Formats: sequence, C-alpha cells, structure tokens
Amino acid sequence: MKEFLRYLVQNLVDRPDAVEIHCSEEDEVFIAQVRVDPDDVGKVVGRRGTVVKALRTIASIAAARLGRRVRIEVLN
Repeated sequence: MKEFLRYLVQNLVDRPDAVEIHCSEEDEVFIAQVRVDPDDVGKVVGRRGTVVKALRTIASIAAARLGRRVRIEVLN
C-alpha cells in the first residue's frame, strides 16, 4: 500500500523526490501520513480537496481487497 500511494503522489507533484510517506496500522486501519514539498501541497489536496478525496477513494478500494480500511493525512 505504501509503494502504491508513493507512486500515485509522485506522479502528481513537481518534486517527486521530496515525497515522504510514513505508515502505521491500528486495528485493521492503515494510516498513511503523506509529506510533500510545500509548493506541491495544493496539487495533492486539489481544489476543495478533490484530489486528496480521489486518492482516498482509490486507496480505500485497494485496502478493501485486503480486508482493511485506510486513512490518508497530508502534512505540510
């Protein structure tokens, strides 16, 4: 899941080398904290959160296949 998210986020930003993803798990919930270059935060979040919402939807579908839920947090 971590590498899948890294692939998605790196293809959205101008500075893919600055993408950091820290993961943890709590009770069947996969938690991913995504950190990107400050100039790229808007690209990951999107207008009114549309991009991050789409990322969460895609990740939720992938996690459901593994019997888990996912939570994505974008940090600046």
